Amino acid sequence: MSLNLLSEDVVPEHAVDVKREAREFAAEHIAPNAEEYYRTGEYPWEILEAGMDAGLVAQDIGEEYGGRGLDLEQILAVAEEFYRADAGIALTLQLASFGAEMLEEYGTDDQKDRFLRPVAENDQITGLAVSEPEVGSDLAGMHTTADEDGDEYVLNGEKYWIGNGVEADWVTVYAKTGDTGDRYMDYSLFVVPTDADGYVAEHIPEKMGMRASKQAHIVFDDCRIPAENLIGSEGAGFMMLADFFNHGRVVVGGHGLGLAAAALEEAWAFVHEREEFGRHVSDFQAVQHGLADMRLEFEAARALNYRAARKVEEYDNPGLWAAMAKTKSTEVAVDNAEQGMQFHGGRSILTDRRIARVYRDARIPVIYEGANEIQRNLIYRQSGEQ
Repeated sequence: MSLNLLSEDVVPEHAVDVKREAREFAAEHIAPNAEEYYRTGEYPWEILEAGMDAGLVAQDIGEEYGGRGLDLEQILAVAEEFYRADAGIALTLQLASFGAEMLEEYGTDDQKDRFLRPVAENDQITGLAVSEPEVGSDLAGMHTTADEDGDEYVLNGEKYWIGNGVEADWVTVYAKTGDTGDRYMDYSLFVVPTDADGYVAEHIPEKMGMRASKQAHIVFDDCRIPAENLIGSEGAGFMMLADFFNHGRVVVGGHGLGLAAAALEEAWAFVHEREEFGRHVSDFQAVQHGLADMRLEFEAARALNYRAARKVEEYDNPGLWAAMAKTKSTEVAVDNAEQGMQFHGGRSILTDRRIARVYRDARIPVIYEGANEIQRNLIYRQSGEQ
């Protein structure tokens, strides 16, 4: 007895077609390879290239620069399908253009032609370098500096947990450029080619989850870049990044939805097939109530997430809705994965089990894109600002 979630009824009509594309791609390319890539921890270049060929990578970039111009609701619909199939591979697919949206929004025409177009046309991949070894969620507390020197900026410092920090052709780097007394006006964004002198990156050692996605430790040692690689205006980096994260947190909510759906589907199938004490495990009322709770929380999270996508697109208190969607959806993923593990009993700890991968993977989105404790600060503060 199977359970099929991620129905189309809550998805806006204009997002249904790309959602179906994503589901078909996930079934053909992601799900069948999930266990192998989890086991080996290799970067899934072949699947990334297949995703590019299918028009499902970096396609939130506008049509004038070679993309499809997918909006937030469409990217959310893709995300939940990809993450239900496998979170590690899915993260690689979605990180290929991570941060490029800010270049499209604030960059010059020359920057867009040189850096954005190759990403949209799938000739290059990129990344976003914000977090640091000693600083995670405090965007106004980062230490990496970018000092202007003639017609160049000189970067010094470190970045950590940077997706594609090794694989990318260029990364968007968030660095301190001033000391104005207003900590929110001291940061800027830059395009930094990964072949620049003074840019050194290495993979972070093996993670417990999302092993098919690679994160890097980057060191900038007098890394020089042209001054023309500044994105937007100096000192505007915090505001640009905060707005970008509103979109990103809705998408991370989609990460949680895909994982929550995978956990519930896996648990549902298992308890309806397994027998204990002469009965199907699904016949026990405690199990039925557990499955009911998993479904209740999943549907609540999904409804909130799609509502949040609309709110962010309409710029209607976007920070509040993005924080609520990210927090709820990722925590439902953790809860569903834990309950799914419990229902699987001893088999849950076998590493070839899908539920074991989901359990490990679900621990990660509650942390990235701003830990959920930080999201609760935003939810409280911005609820009072309505």
